[in-house]
Amino acid sequence: MPDPTTERELERGLSNRHLQLIAIGGAIGTGLFMGSGKTISLAGPSVLIVYTVIGFMLFFVMRAMGELLLSNLGYRSFRDIASDVLGPWAGFFTGWTYWFCWIVTGIADIVAVAGYVAFWFPNLPKWIPAISMIVLLLALNLVAVRLFGELEFWFALIKIVAIVALIVTGIVMVAIAFQAPNGAQASLANLYNDGGIFPNGFMGFLGGFQIALFAFVGIELVGTAAAETKDPEKNLPKAINSIPVRVVLFYVGALAVIMMVTPWREMAADKSPFVAMFALAGLPAAASLINFVVLTSAASSANSGIFSTSRMLYGLGYEGDAPRRFKRLSGRNVPASALLFSCLCLVPGAALLYGSNSIIEAFTLVTTVSALLFMFVWSIILVSYIVYRRRRPAAHEKSAFKMPGGVFMAWVVLGFFAAMVAVLALFADTRAALIVTPLWFAILAVAWAILKRRRKRVPVA
Repeated sequence: MPDPTTERELERGLSNRHLQLIAIGGAIGTGLFMGSGKTISLAGPSVLIVYTVIGFMLFFVMRAMGELLLSNLGYRSFRDIASDVLGPWAGFFTGWTYWFCWIVTGIADIVAVAGYVAFWFPNLPKWIPAISMIVLLLALNLVAVRLFGELEFWFALIKIVAIVALIVTGIVMVAIAFQAPNGAQASLANLYNDGGIFPNGFMGFLGGFQIALFAFVGIELVGTAAAETKDPEKNLPKAINSIPVRVVLFYVGALAVIMMVTPWREMAADKSPFVAMFALAGLPAAASLINFVVLTSAASSANSGIFSTSRMLYGLGYEGDAPRRFKRLSGRNVPASALLFSCLCLVPGAALLYGSNSIIEAFTLVTTVSALLFMFVWSIILVSYIVYRRRRPAAHEKSAFKMPGGVFMAWVVLGFFAAMVAVLALFADTRAALIVTPLWFAILAVAWAILKRRRKRVPVA
């Protein structure tokens, strides 16, 4: 007798309100709050062009993913698209790579959460907030997908309020020609009067991409949530089409205001420019306020990671590319076994809290590895789109959500990703990631070969 839990389906419990904020939360990560200081120090004002270019390119990835998802509402995520259009190997590689992406990112987020909590409770053992966050997010995600949506809604709302407050505060400071204690004056001229738009030359401009790429990790999260979204034909296009507005407002707008208030050369690479600007404005609670915002940002990212990895394991289990237990749903239509396994994989991350100062270098390595692996996933989406256009022209013709630029833009974005890999090879702190990353694909290739051999041995019923 078959297990009834295997017959359940994922519940479409995410509303338009949830999906819109999940999309925003995916686009605004810890990389913006904490990593933008280093990006500005490398690229200067040209960082605005960096974020605009990346956001522009990823918009086409999202539109390609949107057309593919809506071409067949049986797709649970872009992993299913890759498996159907490119073949089972692509589903295997995409699913496990995306799972690994979020495990790596999730571990970094859990470590960050412990660091942010230490701001208020310096004597508290660091493993307590790290493990507590994992347990809390596991418990909340086990309840229902709707609760995940609510968590992301409020996490994203906090980030939005913080960024809007920063933009408004900065505009006021520029309008009144605010003067800092060191004599620097808030002005639009700060964007171009100290070395111009490209103060560190073309290499400095290219250097900005390495951190900025990681800041966009998670933008494809709406594609993971597609199977649990109400009225996807209406809500998915809304979430995807809002990406350009989000990039302009939350990335370009916020960083432009920050550099108008504080000349780019005066920003510390290892500190958040958001904290610095609020402190400059004379807000005594700025440090605690932004610490809280960044804490929720890291928690939001970890929450997204737990959700994404569990859904990918569910899809892999459903196709037989992972243990079958991962496709079992609880009475609340949640992949409980997959959730538990992903959370257990995050626990070893707590050990990083007791490492040496070399963790900073390790963090740079793992985040670059994560960005490279995410580029692989984004590329698979584009390649799937190109093949889909060739094999299923009728489906494309009747699509109500066609990708702008079609196959031509898909090739343009793939070329951009290839260029980004070349850029990462130019810098020592990211070159190491290019050497390490192929090991993951080697492991997957061996696993796929073993899986295929086992399937051939299974007699046909």
